[in-house]
Amino acid sequence: MTHGAETTPGRRTVLGAAVLGSAALGMATAPGARAAEQAAGDGGARGERHGGGPGYRSLPVPTVIAHRGASGYRPEHTLGSYQLALDMGAHVIEQDLVPTKDGHLVCRHENDISGTTDVASRPEFASRRTTRSVDGTGITGWFTEDFTLAELKTLRAKERIPASRRQNTLYDGRWTVPTFEEVLRWADEEGRRRGRPVWLHVETKHPTYFRSIGLGLEERLAKLLRRHGRHRGNSPVFLQSFEPSSIQRLAKLVDSPRVVLLSGATTRPWDFAQAGDPRTVADLVTPEGLKWIASFAQGIGPTLDLIVPKDASGKLGTPTTLVRDAHAQGLILHPYTMRNENSFLPADFRRGTDPHAYGDAFGAFAVYFEQGIDGIFTDNPDTGLLARADFVDG
Repeated sequence: MTHGAETTPGRRTVLGAAVLGSAALGMATAPGARAAEQAAGDGGARGERHGGGPGYRSLPVPTVIAHRGASGYRPEHTLGSYQLALDMGAHVIEQDLVPTKDGHLVCRHENDISGTTDVASRPEFASRRTTRSVDGTGITGWFTEDFTLAELKTLRAKERIPASRRQNTLYDGRWTVPTFEEVLRWADEEGRRRGRPVWLHVETKHPTYFRSIGLGLEERLAKLLRRHGRHRGNSPVFLQSFEPSSIQRLAKLVDSPRVVLLSGATTRPWDFAQAGDPRTVADLVTPEGLKWIASFAQGIGPTLDLIVPKDASGKLGTPTTLVRDAHAQGLILHPYTMRNENSFLPADFRRGTDPHAYGDAFGAFAVYFEQGIDGIFTDNPDTGLLARADFVDG
């Protein structure tokens, strides 16, 4: 596949990284951010709830969350990706957690590491290739739960979507798969060096599946959070999961702020399917469903389509009432995921015919910010920070 002419961040994006890299984490809520409160129908009340105060309420609004680090520029979930996101000025940096065979938590988007490491080229692990059913889906590949940490550390990380991000392949093999404890130590060290905490957004991946094979995630995660002092209500960390029961379990173990992730409206959380709970995401985004979530979580992380649906042509349609309804229950919203490439943008904001070239990401960010969201996940933190600056200053 061919790659578009714009294979590196545009001039405005690069300038944003330089300008915002040191200042963005310290930005207070600017007057323009309060426009989001009005867009949400909450007036000044929302400003009192977020954007000022202890813990997550102290974060700038809207918060820019680095999705798997600066994954638009470096292979995802590597220390290189996390470091670049922090240097760009991202307010929060995301990790996804899966376990090794011997119970260590490592940072990978999936337990299938076929596409994010060089395991397929390693003859010593050829026999580990297998087929597993994960959350009801059969997957053939190599899985973290079949490797000890020592074995996993012999592998090297690589770009997951090289066709879209060919420039990222320059960094293939540069980093290993980090453990979450390594990330916590890195965050602690960077926080001391910078004089301010490094915020993390931590997801438990496939928690019901892993508990079924004796590798429960929540207790292991809680132990690490306590060890690093991130187990309190005002700790610089969010805990997130697509399975509400995982968040409920974590709520009994630590006081760290918690976010329930929400996929498409017709989907059903895997823990619900296993427990015979008939509710779908459509049920969870009703006022009644949001009230239930608010009983054990502080926020939701919906797909962007739950906030502004797309029509049959892929263009943005009429916004839903989700932002207003969630705020009415005291929940913050951290929707996902903004990316710069045409193939990931709503059709309204694609430019040219190359799916891998950058489109009008700034225009798309503006639409989502105008809905009154509290934060957003993005693979391109510098672009998100520039878009945020446009919004709060505009």
